[in-house]
Amino acid sequence: MTNRLILILALAGLLTACGSSQEKSGAAEVVDGTGSENGAKTFGAGENSIGEADPLTADASSPLSVKVLYFEYDSSEVLPAYKEVLEAHANFLAQHPERVVSLEGHADERGSREYNLALAERRSQSVKSQMMVFGPSASQLRTTSYGEERPVNEGHDEQSWSQNRRVEIIY
Repeated sequence: MTNRLILILALAGLLTACGSSQEKSGAAEVVDGTGSENGAKTFGAGENSIGEADPLTADASSPLSVKVLYFEYDSSEVLPAYKEVLEAHANFLAQHPERVVSLEGHADERGSREYNLALAERRSQSVKSQMMVFGPSASQLRTTSYGEERPVNEGHDEQSWSQNRRVEIIY
């Protein structure tokens, strides 16, 4: 757990350091740990138990490498930019019925604790319902709400808040 916290803090620091002075549009960007607009960086062994490349980590340009979906302020609507990502993860799960994911919903610090828990739950449920359209079973998709309790960026500005409004796909 400590290693994960250190990894999240390091990633948040990297994202902050790579920030640009450009104005961002209302749409969320798909950003990975390198600052590119491709998707979330994945970490792991990279190979499964029989020595084949793990499709979840083998290709950094694959939609399967995106494991974090960001949301607009006070919204649980999945942005159109993530359609391909959700479809890829859902198809992967449908083809691998033994795999299970946790969809961890998060919110920024604005709003009451109770409101943010409910908003983060709506976000994770929204991701789940969109993924189920493509075939995985409900038992493969677990939802959790952390509300504002696990920020990746401790700042108190829009850039920080936008990084905290997310659903993480955890295999």
